[in-house]
Amino acid sequence: MKFRKFTAILLTAACVMSMAACGSKGDSDSGSGSDSKGGDDAGAASTTAKVIDIDLTDEEYAFGVDKSQPELLEQVNAFVGKIKEDGTLDEICDKYFGGGEPEAVESAELDDSKEQLVVATNAAFEPFEYTKGESYYGIDMEIASMLAKELNKELVIQNMDFDAVCLSVSQQKCDIAMAGLTINAEREEYVTFTDSYYSASQRLIVPNSDTAFDDCGDADAVAELLAKLGASDSIGVQAGTTGQYYVEGDEDWGFDGLAAKCVTYKSGSLAVQDMLNGNIKYVIIDAAPAAAITESINEMQ
Repeated sequence: MKFRKFTAILLTAACVMSMAACGSKGDSDSGSGSDSKGGDDAGAASTTAKVIDIDLTDEEYAFGVDKSQPELLEQVNAFVGKIKEDGTLDEICDKYFGGGEPEAVESAELDDSKEQLVVATNAAFEPFEYTKGESYYGIDMEIASMLAKELNKELVIQNMDFDAVCLSVSQQKCDIAMAGLTINAEREEYVTFTDSYYSASQRLIVPNSDTAFDDCGDADAVAELLAKLGASDSIGVQAGTTGQYYVEGDEDWGFDGLAAKCVTYKSGSLAVQDMLNGNIKYVIIDAAPAAAITESINEMQ
């Protein structure tokens, strides 16, 4: 395919509920999860949600580059290093975590006759990538826009299901995956990871009326309570993310898994809404999206 052509930063807890990454499972459900009931204390009477402010995992985000483009990998690593060193990355993050003003990013049409940087993403992962109208927003999207300019390329954004992001790069349909990706061995079969640019974690979302985790002081305490759930309980996750590995269990990730049923959704927003509708008990998703989704949905209740 024609070349069409950040040391991981830690955002403190005072800035944000740090965020975690994504995995890739192929057996995910696509939809509402409305056939899977939660518990009695996750009933339809719950109208708002809250995030349990404890990191369940410790992960690093990076971008996934087409293995056949080693020059692009070098260029992206140089760019990531530069924006971390000169404070540009902090400025971008501040737009989403510090009350700044996010900037719209536009995508050109794919055109093989032009020098383009084709980015694979899943724009349902606020604040890293999401849409408003025809425009893209988010930390990754603003980085993508700046990267394309650095490379003197036209930016093309291909929005797809998360499970397809790394695959599309491995098939050389896209140059780079920028989708809140956690570095993991399974993905390294499809892409070459850049240097890390963000430190992340998973967090638990519960109905506001649920007090089971209020006295938990660390991840082990949360995990102990989650381990008491049974097969009649359901936990929602965004399909293909680390949350799915956490609930279902995965030896490579070091997750034992839970007895609760894992219900997958195309986005975290759908999962949280279904929880508030009483169809699942809890949601596990990356911390920054957890905060953004919960705030947004609560404002609408």
